[in-house]
Amino acid sequence: MHELKVPNMNCGGCAKSVARAVSAVDPAAKVEFDLREKKVRIESASGREKFEAALASAGFKPA
Repeated sequence: MHELKVPNMNCGGCAKSVARAVSAVDPAAKVEFDLREKKVRIESASGREKFEAALASAGFKPA
């Protein structure tokens, strides 16, 4: 399980964009969002670095 802080994830639309970026790395990944805390939890066997890079490319650089 990877937990990433995504400071500029503010709304449901942002969460959908983050979900698309995660899905591009691992379509089977399980994703949970906490918009209030601006965190995303990703359950996947793929490495954290791949998700960090995908999110940054989508404009949601993790802190």
